Amino acid sequence: MSDASDVTTHDPAAWRDGVRTGIPTLFGIGAWGLVVGVAMIKSGLTLPQALGMTLMVFAGSAQLASLPLIAAGAPIWVIFTTALVVNLRFVIFSALLAPHFGMLPWYQRLHLGFVSGDISVALFLQRYPDPAPAPGKLSYLKGLLYPNWASWQVGSIAGIFLGNAVPAEWGLGFAGTLAILCVMVPMVVSRPALCGVLVAGGISVLAAGLPYKLGLLAAVVIGMVTAMAVDELGDKFAPARKEERR
Repeated sequence: MSDASDVTTHDPAAWRDGVRTGIPTLFGIGAWGLVVGVAMIKSGLTLPQALGMTLMVFAGSAQLASLPLIAAGAPIWVIFTTALVVNLRFVIFSALLAPHFGMLPWYQRLHLGFVSGDISVALFLQRYPDPAPAPGKLSYLKGLLYPNWASWQVGSIAGIFLGNAVPAEWGLGFAGTLAILCVMVPMVVSRPALCGVLVAGGISVLAAGLPYKLGLLAAVVIGMVTAMAVDELGDKFAPARKEERR
């Protein structure tokens, strides 16, 4: 039976396994980072501002959501609220990872939380659905997180420096949408997630005319509520369905 020390002890084999698992996602992450980097420059941020944003924020969805608001001169509370709501999913990720790594010092958990990404967390939870201590668990997570973070930063910084050289007719807005879809579609693997995405998409279209892109904020909130409601209803009716099958 493993204990906490087995989880935290560096395991090179587990680290390499994590890297191998995450490699297929790195190109898409880098491409998305490239699009966000270009978008930061195109939205009017200076080079130091764009570099600071990508290094300190590390949240592509929140960056893309906040950039039009920054360019439009929206109130700071609208910008921060939008970014916060878009990133609320990381609260869920933290809650899912906490049972696995609650024994780590707070500063180490803070560091791991900062470099965490959607796909990396999803891949880790597929490999380790049980929070019980297991040898190499932390090394496997780091093997997923660090290359993911590096791929994003390389792509984003390249986009920042290339931003002024990319012609507008290349359709970067459309490219950005495709990059987000490439990351999002593989994660829509359950009925609650699918319902949340469909509702959020519909709301974003219907509310597209709201000022300061508040339609996006409304779409995210309503989509999250829908996904949670579908998940709750599914858990409630699951026992009844099992009884009917019997």
